Amino acid sequence: MKQSSFVQIMIERFFIKRTLFDRKLTDVFFKYLFRIVALFSVLALGAILLFVFFQGTRPFFFATSSNIKIVIRNIDEFTINGVFYKDKLDAVDIPGTTEFISIRFNAPSGEETLDIRVNKNEKDPAKMLKFNYSEEAVTSYPYRGETYVHSVSWAAAFASLDKRINIILPEPPYGFGKFIAGLRWNPTTDKVYGIFPMIAGTLTASFGAILLGVPIALLCALFMAEFLKPKLASFVRAGVELLAGIPSVVYGFFGLMVIVPFVRKTFDIPSGNTLLSAIIVLALMILPTVITIAETSLRAVPLSVREASLALGASKMQTAWCVVLPHANSGVIAGIILGISRAVGETMAVILVAGNSPHLTFNPLESVRTLTSTIAMEMGYASHTSQHNVMLFSIGVTLFAIILVLNSFIMWFRRRMEQE
Repeated sequence: MKQSSFVQIMIERFFIKRTLFDRKLTDVFFKYLFRIVALFSVLALGAILLFVFFQGTRPFFFATSSNIKIVIRNIDEFTINGVFYKDKLDAVDIPGTTEFISIRFNAPSGEETLDIRVNKNEKDPAKMLKFNYSEEAVTSYPYRGETYVHSVSWAAAFASLDKRINIILPEPPYGFGKFIAGLRWNPTTDKVYGIFPMIAGTLTASFGAILLGVPIALLCALFMAEFLKPKLASFVRAGVELLAGIPSVVYGFFGLMVIVPFVRKTFDIPSGNTLLSAIIVLALMILPTVITIAETSLRAVPLSVREASLALGASKMQTAWCVVLPHANSGVIAGIILGISRAVGETMAVILVAGNSPHLTFNPLESVRTLTSTIAMEMGYASHTSQHNVMLFSIGVTLFAIILVLNSFIMWFRRRMEQE
């Protein structure tokens, strides 16, 4: 009996030690797994931020390219500075230090020659190139409105068969002050990239939505947390959380079908796609976020705080407004921060209701364009090699800076309130 008990005890100790070893091994495994996942997450986020910041700051320090690009159309065989090309469909890069370009190709009338002299010291793209060509050729500048594109063509029986040579000059660095404070946005023809009207439109629409939506959201959260019965409050809370999950395009479609016609008829204006419509839609969109976070913070206030206020003779409304709400100001401000971030970063809904006119205005009955709308609308047709494309990244960096400054100011304000 003693021997069997001893064996049983040894077996139990063995399994206990093995269980403890397995637990320790599991803890070590998950500890290093979490470290690796966290490290890769930080590296991925850092890589994304570095890429966006590099792309966004590049147009202020570097030209779009160090080469001159030559695009040949309807010419199968040609020679550029002595180098023979056949069936070349993409652009031919010529070093930016080149001062003379000679292009030769065969035409029905004989060999055609196009000599181009490049003046690197000239800042005006219209005067940077001087051409020498036959009488049959025709030059076009700017070609299709592109300021940095010259075109030389030879007519054929049909316009689609015209032999054409396009010379694309690199765009120089763009001034940061002109970018931030510029009042005109015309990236396709004049190559003007002023985003101040979009900054003003973004801030005006966002602050208007905050001024309209936050008081309503706080009153709703206070009503749900302090005055509704628990069962009814849980039902309303579920509805609010459902509203928070609705895609922004649905809000935009609602605004386009309901709010835009309402604004047009109410103020008797030609179009309801205005700043006021954008403010109303954004206010509706931030309501669920602010209500959910604020209501959670209000319910987290200890019951003893309410009882102390009521014991001093305060009414339930006075307790809720003057005691519970200030006690939960940290969570309420966090909800307001998320509401501002969503209002500033909203894209699809604003595109549908704001009118998207890139001019400076503070009139709520005129159309505006925001920073996010500009990125979404123009990224599709901006050439990936043009300054227009990288300027859209610059708008993204500007948007990130605006959100960072706004959130930092609100956090500073919250810390000051807590200290007082």
